[in-house]
Amino acid sequence: MDTLTGLFILAAVIAISVFIIKIFAKPISLIIKLLLNAASGFIILFIVNLFGESIGFTVGVSFFNAVIAGILGVPGVVVLLI
Repeated sequence: MDTLTGLFILAAVIAISVFIIKIFAKPISLIIKLLLNAASGFIILFIVNLFGESIGFTVGVSFFNAVIAGILGVPGVVVLLI
């Protein structure tokens, strides 16, 4: 294999790698954003229940509440409180 063929193969591998990374970059960032929203929503919901228990105000942790807090994050917990 000569040098020119090796360079063409290397260029093709790099081009395909960049193409694959561009395809999967948006879904991965969406998943990371969803996980961060879910974590922040869970933490805020936990804090609200922890401090709200002393005054008799809690938000029940159910599947529906977890989905709202997970997708919307902190604004979702505010919606649940309202």
